[in-house]
Amino acid sequence: MPKGKQLLGMPKGKYIFGTVKVGERGQIVIPKEARERFSIGPGDTLLVLGDAQSGIIVSKPDLVRDAALKVFQNLDK
Repeated sequence: MPKGKQLLGMPKGKYIFGTVKVGERGQIVIPKEARERFSIGPGDTLLVLGDAQSGIIVSKPDLVRDAALKVFQNLDK
Protein backbone atom coordinates (compact mmCIF):
# COMPACT_ATOMS: atom_id res chain seq x y z
CA MET A 1 0.00 0.00 0.00
CA PRO A 2 1.38 3.47 -0.87
CA LYS A 3 2.43 5.88 1.82
CA GLY A 4 0.36 8.85 0.63
CA LYS A 5 1.64 12.37 0.73
CA GLN A 6 1.54 13.60 4.29
CA LEU A 7 2.30 17.16 3.25
CA LEU A 8 1.94 20.45 5.03
CA GLY A 9 1.48 18.82 8.42
CA MET A 10 -1.68 17.00 7.31
CA PRO A 11 -3.19 14.84 10.07
CA LYS A 12 -2.91 11.07 9.72
CA GLY A 13 -5.44 9.77 7.20
CA LYS A 14 -5.61 13.11 5.32
CA TYR A 15 -3.82 13.27 1.98
CA ILE A 16 -2.83 15.67 -0.74
CA PHE A 17 -2.34 13.69 -3.94
CA GLY A 18 -1.47 16.63 -6.18
CA THR A 19 -3.35 18.39 -8.92
CA VAL A 20 -5.12 17.13 -12.01
CA LYS A 21 -6.11 18.84 -15.25
CA VAL A 22 -9.53 18.65 -16.80
CA GLY A 23 -9.36 17.40 -20.38
CA GLU A 24 -11.35 18.71 -23.32
CA ARG A 25 -14.12 16.20 -22.62
CA GLY A 26 -14.35 17.17 -18.94
CA GLN A 27 -12.42 14.12 -17.75
CA ILE A 28 -9.82 13.95 -15.00
CA VAL A 29 -7.33 11.25 -14.08
CA ILE A 30 -7.33 10.27 -10.43
CA PRO A 31 -3.69 9.93 -9.34
CA LYS A 32 -2.48 6.32 -9.07
CA GLU A 33 -1.59 6.72 -5.41
CA ALA A 34 -5.14 7.91 -4.61
CA ARG A 35 -6.68 5.05 -6.60
CA GLU A 36 -4.54 2.54 -4.72
CA ARG A 37 -5.17 4.12 -1.31
CA PHE A 38 -8.95 4.07 -1.79
CA SER A 39 -9.21 0.88 -3.86
CA ILE A 40 -10.62 2.59 -6.95
CA GLY A 41 -10.41 0.51 -10.09
CA PRO A 42 -11.61 0.47 -13.70
CA GLY A 43 -15.40 0.28 -13.90
CA ASP A 44 -15.96 1.58 -10.35
CA THR A 45 -18.77 4.07 -9.88
CA LEU A 46 -17.97 7.31 -8.05
CA LEU A 47 -20.39 9.85 -6.66
CA VAL A 48 -19.75 13.54 -7.43
CA LEU A 49 -21.22 16.05 -4.97
CA GLY A 50 -20.97 19.82 -5.21
CA ASP A 51 -21.35 22.79 -2.91
CA ALA A 52 -21.26 26.35 -4.24
CA GLN A 53 -18.92 27.48 -1.46
CA SER A 54 -16.85 24.37 -0.68
CA GLY A 55 -16.39 22.86 -4.12
CA ILE A 56 -16.59 19.29 -5.39
CA ILE A 57 -16.30 15.99 -3.55
CA VAL A 58 -15.66 12.73 -5.38
CA SER A 59 -16.39 9.67 -3.28
CA LYS A 60 -17.33 6.04 -3.46
CA PRO A 61 -21.12 5.89 -3.05
CA ASP A 62 -20.92 3.38 -0.18
CA LEU A 63 -18.88 5.81 1.94
CA VAL A 64 -21.54 8.49 1.61
CA ARG A 65 -24.29 5.93 2.20
CA ASP A 66 -22.62 4.78 5.42
CA ALA A 67 -22.33 8.37 6.66
CA ALA A 68 -25.99 9.04 5.82
CA LEU A 69 -27.08 5.90 7.70
CA LYS A 70 -25.21 7.12 10.80
CA VAL A 71 -26.97 10.49 10.59
CA PHE A 72 -30.37 8.82 10.26
CA GLN A 73 -29.64 6.48 13.17
CA ASN A 74 -28.76 9.47 15.37
CA LEU A 75 -32.02 11.18 14.37
CA ASP A 76 -33.95 8.16 15.61
CA LYS A 77 -32.45 8.44 19.12
